[in-house]
Amino acid sequence: MSEQIFNKINTLLSQNDAKFKVIDHEPANTSEAVAKARGTIMGQGAKALVCVIKGIDPKNLAASQNEKPDQTSSNSLLKSSKHYVLAVLPADYKANLEAITHEFHGTKTSLASPAEASELTDCVIGSVPPFSFHDRLELIVDSKLFERFEEIAFNAGLLDRSIVLNAKDYERIVKPRLINFATA
Repeated sequence: MSEQIFNKINTLLSQNDAKFKVIDHEPANTSEAVAKARGTIMGQGAKALVCVIKGIDPKNLAASQNEKPDQTSSNSLLKSSKHYVLAVLPADYKANLEAITHEFHGTKTSLASPAEASELTDCVIGSVPPFSFHDRLELIVDSKLFERFEEIAFNAGLLDRSIVLNAKDYERIVKPRLINFATA
């Protein structure tokens, strides 16, 4: 299941001349444990959380994506009553879900269920990389991810395989929507 995601990431990074390395390691259950297994600092970790935002007015969502409200019927991000985001932040920070709710003018943001996360990422919780390959999963990144370290590290679709990637290459390739939602 997630081997496919690893291969997509590896291909994407290679095709875009990114500076990265693959690290095989023992599976780990926490950000701290996986950082130790990788030989990286916990703050380098790019934690990826699948979140669901409820109560968004489609006009606000269309405006935030630089679209006209009448385009909402053709945009798959707007077709469901829930809006999903892949929220990426440094592993040593916590996600302020209220900040995400506020940014999207929604009524509530919560973590997606394991089943929703699996459907949208093709990964189990804990192995979700900071890349979205699903048209219903918008990528948002907290700018703090780019402020402290030259490299980021993340599980690459598998619990026992990580990638350490140049942070500027990541930002250049994925062109994320930057939102401040991480708190210490």
